Amino acid sequence: MGAFHAYDIRGIYGVDFDKTTAYKIGYFIPILLGAKKVLVGRDCRLSGPEVHDSLIRGITDAGADVDDIGYSSTPLVYFGTASYGYKASVQITASHNSREYNGMKVSREDALPVGFDTGLGQIKQWIDEGRPTPPAAKRGSVKQIDIKPAYLDLLNKYKGDYSNLKIAFDLSNGMGTLFAKELFKGDDAVFLFDTMDGNFPNHDPNPLVQENVEPLKKLVSEIKADVGVIFDGDADRVMFVDDKSRFVAPDLIIALMALYFCDERGEKNPIVLQEIRSSKAIAEFLSENYNADVHTWRVGRAFAAPKLREIDGLWGGELAGHYYFKDFFYSDSAMLASMIVLRIVSSLKKQGIKLSEKIDSLIKYKNSGEINFRVEDKAGAMEAVKAHFEAAEKPQKIMDFDGYRLEFPQWWFNIRPSNTEPYLRFICEATSDALLQEKIAETTKLIVERFGGIRA
Repeated sequence: MGAFHAYDIRGIYGVDFDKTTAYKIGYFIPILLGAKKVLVGRDCRLSGPEVHDSLIRGITDAGADVDDIGYSSTPLVYFGTASYGYKASVQITASHNSREYNGMKVSREDALPVGFDTGLGQIKQWIDEGRPTPPAAKRGSVKQIDIKPAYLDLLNKYKGDYSNLKIAFDLSNGMGTLFAKELFKGDDAVFLFDTMDGNFPNHDPNPLVQENVEPLKKLVSEIKADVGVIFDGDADRVMFVDDKSRFVAPDLIIALMALYFCDERGEKNPIVLQEIRSSKAIAEFLSENYNADVHTWRVGRAFAAPKLREIDGLWGGELAGHYYFKDFFYSDSAMLASMIVLRIVSSLKKQGIKLSEKIDSLIKYKNSGEINFRVEDKAGAMEAVKAHFEAAEKPQKIMDFDGYRLEFPQWWFNIRPSNTEPYLRFICEATSDALLQEKIAETTKLIVERFGGIRA
């Protein structure tokens, strides 16, 4: 039962969960969410058909009907859930994980995420307890439906004039292949790895791993593109490469999006959501230039989407490349995010400004990027790091809702346990590279020497 996590269900298929577990999850979802009909989609992973069939059999044995949209990006399922009033939906996917993984992202009414604390934990408990799954007197039915045209119609409302741009895309052999060529046809665009393939033969569908972005960087350089765009496996995350073939830190895109929402659309005093690992430069830029009210919250869709709805935020984002929009049911869509960013890049170019120049203007601090430590006592090591720096220098601010974020006059750090992997994650930012390296070294020494940690 190691597949149940804070945000979703995910693990190595055949090890962490199997078709029997998938059946039981399907059986309990309509019971948990009071749903008479469940929307189901899936990505292209090779284990997908078996998971799909077992899940649907469980749903229908529970007496609920299934509307099956077949191959789908995760945001397509969010769109269908909220647009057509489903009380429950499931996207079968392992997102950015490699091919041996699979999993499920579960949503309730209005495309609100179902995380461990909001329902997945209850399903796990029912399975662990061996709760019976007797077939209903009247089994549910299965209907194939197509909601892709309606989703494309929505996305096309955000498409700008990209005629002045040369764009490089990496579709990662994933679910971005369903929409990208249709959305960007007629544009000066070149596509990498644009056929759906659950083997992910060219690279793992995780754009946060820089090795996976190298082909896109090379393409940007070769064709002299204005921007590169790369999607993850289920097309709910997107990341960008600038005209100098440099990877753009995904949190900086949160700040960049003000150029669309505020400069182009004229939104005033926006409410914006960032997560606890975000650069200080983001809130500073948004507050100083747009009088934005920037909220900081926990990592992951299970927390971000409800929070954006709670604060009625206009947009938000994460270091992992998720971008959330009020316009999109407070949910994330990589395609929508890419269309907005391309509008911005096009507008900047008309002003004689390159994406690289704008990104450089946003960067105020030296950033470590996320550093992972494999350590047995994650909680103990996390508390020790907090106590060490708290004793050395009085923090200006302490956040304690997702690990810890401590802010000091010249630097800050966040340390948090991974919800999906056996890591303690550390990120820090400082006004100088020397100070940054000093704090990384202090943290590494403490975790390695006192807790036997290994820097991954």
